[in-house]
Amino acid sequence: MKSTTHIAWHPAFVGAIQLELEAYRDDLEFHPEYQLTTEPLKIDCVVIKKAKDVVITKNIAAMFRDVNLLEYKSPEDYVSIADFYKVYGYACLYASLEKVTITNLTLTFVESHYPRELLAHLQDVRGYTVEETSSGIYTVVGDILPIQIIDNRQLPMDENLWLKCLSNRLDPLMVIRVGEEAQPKAKDARIQAYMDVIAKANFRAIEEAINMNSPAKSLDEVFERTGLAAKWEARAEARAEERKAIEVAKDLIALGLPFENIVSVSKLAPEKVEELYQG
Repeated sequence: MKSTTHIAWHPAFVGAIQLELEAYRDDLEFHPEYQLTTEPLKIDCVVIKKAKDVVITKNIAAMFRDVNLLEYKSPEDYVSIADFYKVYGYACLYASLEKVTITNLTLTFVESHYPRELLAHLQDVRGYTVEETSSGIYTVVGDILPIQIIDNRQLPMDENLWLKCLSNRLDPLMVIRVGEEAQPKAKDARIQAYMDVIAKANFRAIEEAINMNSPAKSLDEVFERTGLAAKWEARAEARAEERKAIEVAKDLIALGLPFENIVSVSKLAPEKVEELYQG
């Protein structure tokens, strides 16, 4: 069954980009959900070089120019052909509104899938050349704008831990790895937001990781510092209390007490008590 819990992937994505480019924090400005107009047109992240001559060697940003627009799709979504043209239009609009030369812009799309349909369109319809310049990074050649499409699942763990682990399919070892890396930065609000998303999206892997041996202790500590441990404990306590209330309600049903009294005493939702009658 699909979870109805809302997971704030996009703020975590911006945090992951900042963490990936931590070595250049003094050279870059980050503008999450940059609003283009008074209408609800927003770019997921705009990264601006503070000094034009700064050279960035990081794989995901090696092509960066003065202004860099980034579009992110959550693990359940993907970059469609329509998305490509929409964001391309945003780039043109940004250049016009901000008086930036179009050749000083770049476009980056990040998703958790191989962009087969989009790459085929760019090559067959637009006549562009696409090269996988490094693992998971597809560079589009032939447009006035430098464009890249990143499949974050294929990024190397050692170089792109934060983006690679921005996923709902982590295994326990990946959870432990990202937890250990997050521990020294645990008081950072970006880390807290990032780890909260990881926890919500990978709760089974986290439970397994916590039950594993020595490395899990550091993960426990990260959860404690970021407040995630308290959230999990609160949920566990709530579940335990509900189980007790269900047992009380069952006993009252067996005694033949009125429905309203059972709801009042057990403090369960009426629908829950009705389920007990049916069970």
